[in-house]
Amino acid sequence: MQIRELVTERRNKATDNLDAMSPLEIVTAMNREDATVARRVRKALPEIARAVDLVAARLSKGGRLIYVGTGTSGRIGALDASECPPTFGTNKVQFLIAGGEAALVHATEASEDSAALGRRDMARKKPGRRDVIVGIAASGRTPYTISALEYARSKGAATIGIACNRRSALAKSVDISIEVEVGPEVLTGSSRLKAGTAQKMICNMLTTGAMARLGYVSSNLMVNMVLKNRKLVERGIGILQTLADVNRKTADETLKQAGMSLPVALVMLKTHVGKPEATRKLRITDGNVHRAIEGRHGK
Repeated sequence: MQIRELVTERRNKATDNLDAMSPLEIVTAMNREDATVARRVRKALPEIARAVDLVAARLSKGGRLIYVGTGTSGRIGALDASECPPTFGTNKVQFLIAGGEAALVHATEASEDSAALGRRDMARKKPGRRDVIVGIAASGRTPYTISALEYARSKGAATIGIACNRRSALAKSVDISIEVEVGPEVLTGSSRLKAGTAQKMICNMLTTGAMARLGYVSSNLMVNMVLKNRKLVERGIGILQTLADVNRKTADETLKQAGMSLPVALVMLKTHVGKPEATRKLRITDGNVHRAIEGRHGK
């Protein structure tokens, strides 16, 4: 398929006169188009749910989730991966972007055409049978991303593809294909817009869903959150008060005894043990707060 034939590359008739619109007309048109994205993503929920289950299964075995992409797609994967350590206290979610970390702030779009670079960069990650690789490409045809996925799959890794065009080459290279056709962009071909929004929504679902399944949240609270500033410390104290049914003073004191580790403090309060035992419980349950509290050690 020629690139001009891709839905994401077609012109949007609703914005033919974008350059003549007033500021209010521009943002109204963009808002109207953005409102369609969630409806399009909704159609792919069964595939996204299967992907969540696959990610959770691989992570529970000690594996990693590795996003791979180029340009905007690569940056979206990197954004989601970078948010997982502070949100869930885990380094199991990683990213690979064409051009390396420099591409996060400087465009290196030419590198997306190199299949050899995709294979080389993925090989450096040493993917294996416990890992799951998520390739993100709005077009669904990016050589770098597809070759990286194919290499990982040849090493036994599970693979997931996220594209914004149907019947894509990416879909043929993965175990689970998530294709969300968002339609032509407000600014023709600018896939950082609706396509990028759809990709971000899906990545949100993959990691949040998997971490919830793995016990890195309790109820809808971030019990593995890393407390790096005063705002987060206050949030952590509130979480302890809510889940352990204790007053603020007890929550604050226990958090300090736990070395400012929220999951350790929660296990201490819920199982009435000291920091060493709470730490041990979390270590043998791979950070799963639910299992640590319940005394279940199986994966």
